[in-house]
Amino acid sequence: MTTEPFQLSDHDRALLPTDDDVQFYQEHGWYLSKKLLTDDEVDTLVEASERFYAGHRDRTLPVRPPRLAYWEPEKGDVHRHNDYIFYEDDTIRSILSKPLIGAVAARIAETSQIRLWNSTLIYKPPRPEDEGNIVPWHFDRHYWQTCTSDEMLTAFIPFHDCDEEMGTITMVDGSHRWKEIGGNDATTKHFAERDRSELDEMLEENAAFNNETVRKVPVVIPKGHISFHHCRTYHGSGLNRSDRPRRAVSFHLQDRTNQWRPFEISTGERVVYNNDVLVRKDANGNPDYQDPDFCPVLWQEQA
Repeated sequence: MTTEPFQLSDHDRALLPTDDDVQFYQEHGWYLSKKLLTDDEVDTLVEASERFYAGHRDRTLPVRPPRLAYWEPEKGDVHRHNDYIFYEDDTIRSILSKPLIGAVAARIAETSQIRLWNSTLIYKPPRPEDEGNIVPWHFDRHYWQTCTSDEMLTAFIPFHDCDEEMGTITMVDGSHRWKEIGGNDATTKHFAERDRSELDEMLEENAAFNNETVRKVPVVIPKGHISFHHCRTYHGSGLNRSDRPRRAVSFHLQDRTNQWRPFEISTGERVVYNNDVLVRKDANGNPDYQDPDFCPVLWQEQA
């Protein structure tokens, strides 16, 4: 594998997180980047997403995973989620493959390599009356129990200025450092499969267990900037009260150390993440989270 694609220009290097930024991420569990995407790149993401919603695909998944989030037109004007957008759309893939994004993630996560884990195209319509547009409190690590790493992270990439009125992502500051009371079988389910009040209660119980106050920080994201958060940071988002849709990609990332592990719920049933039915198998017949088709390397430090 060549490292040639992972070169950064002097301009790119000036956009990397500083030592203070890295410390902030490690302490708070989230980080708002400098401007990593140009206005033209962001506008191209909007155009590509509209083509996608109209039916364009550069390729489609070879099989449909068991818990795939996949909006289709017959579902109407609702909160849309489309997993594996990086795989299905080449225009979006080309922009999100920008080495600078992976380099920023690697720096704050203190890893020498970043691989894709998954990617979801999101569209939150301007419908303040529809509580289905609320994303309840959760953290991503709960859904990634087949992963060995506790240092995975997510980049939230809006396609415009994104503020509280639009229902921007909101972090529970420092919650990635909390000790968890203890998970149960339900925590492996996506937030869309769970009751919002139950998730609210889980957050409050874990804060109390850690003698912490729930400090909610809405991240106001200017166009071209990206919000990163740790896989154990509680986060959510509110209603879109603006007059336009909130468009974004949720870009989930692996650090170098991550690999598959077996994980069972109380019934003895093994948890299967969507990637597990798509990626190639390793030498032991287990899912390979280094599969170049679904988990490509996005950034790697030069030797």
